[in-house]
Amino acid sequence: MNPPQFSMWITFFLSCILSCFHHGTSSWVSPSFPTNLSDTMDGFQHYTAISDFRLLNRRKLGACLNPNPYIAIDVSPKSALADDQMIRVTVSGVLLPSKGDWVGMISPSHADVDVCPQNFLQYEQTGDFSDLPLLCHYPVKAQYVSNDPGYIGCKKKECKKFDQRGKCLVTTCSASITFHVINIRTSIQFVFFGAGFQAPCVLAKSSVLEFENPKKPLYGHLSSVDSTGTSMRLTWVSGDKNPQQVQYANGKSQTSRVTTFSQDDMCTSGLQSPAKDFGWHDPGYIHSVVMTGLKPSTRFSYRYGSNSAGWSARINFKTPPSGGSDELTFLAFGDMGKAPRDASVEHYIQPGSLAVIRAMAGEVSSGNADSIFHIGDISYATGFLVEWDFFFHLIGPVASQVSYMTAIGNHERDYVNSGSVYITPDSGGECGVPYESYFPMPTPGKDKPWYSMEQGSVHFVVISTEHDWSKNSEQYQWMSKDMASVDRSRTPWVIFTGHRPMYSSCGSVDPRFVLYVEPLLLANKVDLVLFGHVHNYERTCAVYRNQCKAMPKKGAGGVDTYDNKNYEAPVHAIIGMAGFKLDSFPPKAGRWSISRISEFGYARVHTTKRQLDFEFVNANSKKVEDRFQIIKS
Repeated sequence: MNPPQFSMWITFFLSCILSCFHHGTSSWVSPSFPTNLSDTMDGFQHYTAISDFRLLNRRKLGACLNPNPYIAIDVSPKSALADDQMIRVTVSGVLLPSKGDWVGMISPSHADVDVCPQNFLQYEQTGDFSDLPLLCHYPVKAQYVSNDPGYIGCKKKECKKFDQRGKCLVTTCSASITFHVINIRTSIQFVFFGAGFQAPCVLAKSSVLEFENPKKPLYGHLSSVDSTGTSMRLTWVSGDKNPQQVQYANGKSQTSRVTTFSQDDMCTSGLQSPAKDFGWHDPGYIHSVVMTGLKPSTRFSYRYGSNSAGWSARINFKTPPSGGSDELTFLAFGDMGKAPRDASVEHYIQPGSLAVIRAMAGEVSSGNADSIFHIGDISYATGFLVEWDFFFHLIGPVASQVSYMTAIGNHERDYVNSGSVYITPDSGGECGVPYESYFPMPTPGKDKPWYSMEQGSVHFVVISTEHDWSKNSEQYQWMSKDMASVDRSRTPWVIFTGHRPMYSSCGSVDPRFVLYVEPLLLANKVDLVLFGHVHNYERTCAVYRNQCKAMPKKGAGGVDTYDNKNYEAPVHAIIGMAGFKLDSFPPKAGRWSISRISEFGYARVHTTKRQLDFEFVNANSKKVEDRFQIIKS
């Protein structure tokens, strides 16, 4: 996503607080306001779009006085939590329902649910300007009770007090809403709040819920470690710090290497980052193992875990074709993130992600895909660490069955004074640490998230647009050397991919990146360039320096065909339409732009040594909305 451009002022903050206290509800009494409204000045130097910034100290508002003895909150089922289930939350005893009444899912259960109004700054520094709860600790999920359509009209009544003649003196209202809960290892409590998201007070708390097995091995996802197709890495999460095993291929096993990261590993600045502060959630332990002795383009099965922590189900998977072989079919996209499977409000909801995963899961289960490439802006957790778990739960149907390769994006890496090219707060203080822990790609080293690999007839070059790519940089030298060394008789196709684009009708192009790196693409005869960052689909002519060097011609079936027998320049495709809210195109497109579609979807690419076929698939309709091919002798 593009870096947020915003300016925040104390006057706006104070007016926000004042407006909060005009939000009336009869189910609570306004908290007492502290009189010491002291704030601290903090010059947030070198912070994009924030040059002179006032930062309020954390202030806890007084506890909400509750004159209503009938209010209660209950959950069903009450048993220990499963790894994936729906929880029904019922609030009752409400005298006069309000649109500002809401329920938060708090984890861990002892997290601070006091009000911290200044935390809107931590949401907004990541680019999320939604109306979200201003608690001192980020609630995993939140829902307004009015999601039950009968709540405001008090359709569900209950008499709480009768007179001596049996006449009802006090009638209260109740409502039920449903939360999707997955195993995030830490205890959960549902809390009933009044007065909306901006100045809430606690009305009631549920009993504390624990997961049946907080050590359960979960969220396994595969990746390739080399170009042979004979080894695959499996990475998973568990609450157990002891090494576990993967059992695979009818009798083979490997023991996991265990890592984790802590709050101390997160970045921060004068303006506290979400990752360092109220967005932190314990990631548990990350297990990773390489399965060896496999065969390319072959189906196997595996399970992972231990006798003490439990085992996953047995999962079938397919290895990718080895580099230098003929056929390959891969799916590619960027900017996916996740979305709730209930009516909850969360930080950074990516509305298209569910449809995209459903569509790709169908392709994977039917055997139509050999591998997947997700090119940046992965989970959009951006410092709200629990959202990584929900992302892994989302991608499980595809990432557990085929190689799921990634590139780093601005929402994984960028932060002030962290060494990223772009000095924005887009990672929310993660600075690439969770990304590299969860997705151990075959890179040269720590915080060097670039690599290449071969599958079938394709040599993939995966770069980081967030790290230095200037001519004297390590990454530039690596790109130059890697592409120059490709054996085109073995892998005739070179596909170059990263996050930020070189061409987009919507802008978001860094001319310095184009100036330094585009000549490498031409010099090494790159065939196809895939980028994300802009949230739509766009395809170019064979383009260099903003000029169309070659145009496609209509081939068989009227398909746009680029003839690379006489190479002129690479074709670029933006594929950032996999989940995040879509970007509209401006009235005037770039002169190099051939196809522009603002729909959720993904790219499906099939290659042989003679032909590359590209299709943009609409995730909702499953229809191919754009297709082209590149041919070679």
